[in-house]
Amino acid sequence: MSKILVVTGDAGESYEALYAVHRFREAGHIPVIAAPSKRRLHLVMHDFEPGWDTYVERPGYGLEADITFDQVSPAEYDAILLLGGRAPEYLRNNVKLLDITREFAGAGKWLFSICHGIQILVAAGLVSGRCVTCYDQVRAEVTQSGGTYRTEQAVRDGRIVTGQTWQSHPEFYREVFACLESDS
Repeated sequence: MSKILVVTGDAGESYEALYAVHRFREAGHIPVIAAPSKRRLHLVMHDFEPGWDTYVERPGYGLEADITFDQVSPAEYDAILLLGGRAPEYLRNNVKLLDITREFAGAGKWLFSICHGIQILVAAGLVSGRCVTCYDQVRAEVTQSGGTYRTEQAVRDGRIVTGQTWQSHPEFYREVFACLESDS
């Protein structure tokens, strides 16, 4: 049984957050939601509509944050999951979160990222020299930071597993659970 730090915030992708929490619990793992503040988060749903050049955003289900970034002790966790949505756009500027993410990497723990969550890995300086995937529209951040963007739904490079979008859940979580099982 692993303890997973699940990172999101306001405007995080609702489906990615709820899916992660439910899948981890179902498999007997302990997900802990971390955000800038401990409260009910305002999550969103992104979808694709005919006639739009990009995704649309609607209010999604909310989710309670269990702890704040200031309360995180990386030594207590086996992995970190960086969720997508718009939250990473501002979370990548949170110095405490970047330090936490680097501490996970330095300790050889699993780094899981889906969709826009890659923006946090990029800001933490952890993508250079790595093969990763993410939402197609943020791939420029990957390549500009020295990473190699891949088109697969899920990519594993060492202790980093990345997924493109919530549509990649089957492939992404197959990799995530294979990684967690390899450590048990």
